[in-house]
Amino acid sequence: MSALVKLNVIGLTYSQTQSAAYALVLGEENGTRRIPIVIGSTEAQSIAMHLQGLTPTRPLTHDLFVSLLHAYTISLLRVVIFKMEKEVFYSELVFKDIDGLEVKIDSRTSDAVALAVRCQSPIFTTEEIMSATSVFFEEDASEIENEEKENEEGEDQKELMVENDFEVELDDYQSLTDKELDAQLQKAVKEEDYEKALIIRDEIKKRGEKQA
Repeated sequence: MSALVKLNVIGLTYSQTQSAAYALVLGEENGTRRIPIVIGSTEAQSIAMHLQGLTPTRPLTHDLFVSLLHAYTISLLRVVIFKMEKEVFYSELVFKDIDGLEVKIDSRTSDAVALAVRCQSPIFTTEEIMSATSVFFEEDASEIENEEKENEEGEDQKELMVENDFEVELDDYQSLTDKELDAQLQKAVKEEDYEKALIIRDEIKKRGEKQA
């Protein structure tokens, strides 16, 4: 395998190519190249929850996996995205057990990243994959997401989140006070409605940025 390029999680945006999917944006460390990887909503939710500091009332699948690693003194040394074929990225998890033995396990890239952010483990890819799939961004993922939102608002599109036949208009949250938003956030986490919780957290974050 050639020299590896270290990646950091830049952010998550709605996928422009597939419905009900998200684009996980990974960026090279100390560089401007970015790799957008389309992942499912469940995995995107799991990654976003951890990055935004939301703690579920009961462990999610990735949290359970990390607990098992800790229980058996197994470390996740690194995640390596080693192949891209037919627009699918292939990754491997590199573990080390209590005796120092390294073990590699095949994994979906979305699951691998969800585990890496929880274990604070580095993520790598090859220079070949980086050269073949990356794009250059002069702005970070949050700025890209803001531009997308501004474009949608310019077209007077009403944003909706639909989950299990439950529809939430984002304008409803914008009318709430900070105290009411926090109460709604705690309620959503308690009910394990994490997608709703992420929407509320985004509104709280947006308000904080305006006040800064």
